[in-house]
This record gives sequence, structure tokens and C-alpha cells, in this order.
Amino acid sequence: MSAYMIAQIEISDIEEYQLYLAGFMPIFQRHGGELLVTTKSETIVVEGEWAYPRTVIMKFPSVEKAQAWLHDPDFIKLAEHRHRSAKTNLVLVEGME
Repeated sequence: MSAYMIAQIEISDIEEYQLYLAGFMPIFQRHGGELLVTTKSETIVVEGEWAYPRTVIMKFPSVEKAQAWLHDPDFIKLAEHRHRSAKTNLVLVEGME
């Protein structure tokens, strides 16, 4: 069953964040990841609160594939750039059949 990773992001250092983006896709795609949504500007909040201005939605073939991506040593090292340059909320949800 598909799984979806949803990220809320607030970037504070665009140059450092670009280092994260530069290495992101090869590792992400290695685990079957598909990028569905990435905002170029602020997320439009229609109800409630949204913590950070940008939103990314990713799809994986399964929860296990998504977790394998998160625990991939290459991704862990790459994510250090994101941790230094942005605040992020990240959730993993299982899709519907």
C-alpha cells in the first residue's frame, strides 16, 4: 500500500538548503520516491493553522520503503544540510487501498 510523506518547511538559509536539494533526488528515487507537490511560494491555509510556509508531498510504494529512505545512511548525511538550514515538520501516513 502506498505511503505519503508530508513536510512543512521554513527555510532560513537558502544556500545551505540548496546543498540538500542538490543531492536529494538520487537518494529519494532509489527508494521508489515520487515527488507529488512542492510549493514555490507559501502554502494557502484554508482552515486551521499550518506551522511553516512551504509544503512538500512525497509518495512511496510502501511505509517500509519510506522508512528505508529515512534510515538510508546517505540520506541521513544529506539531511544534515536541511537540519542546519530549515525548520521542518515531517509526517508519514499510509494511503488508502
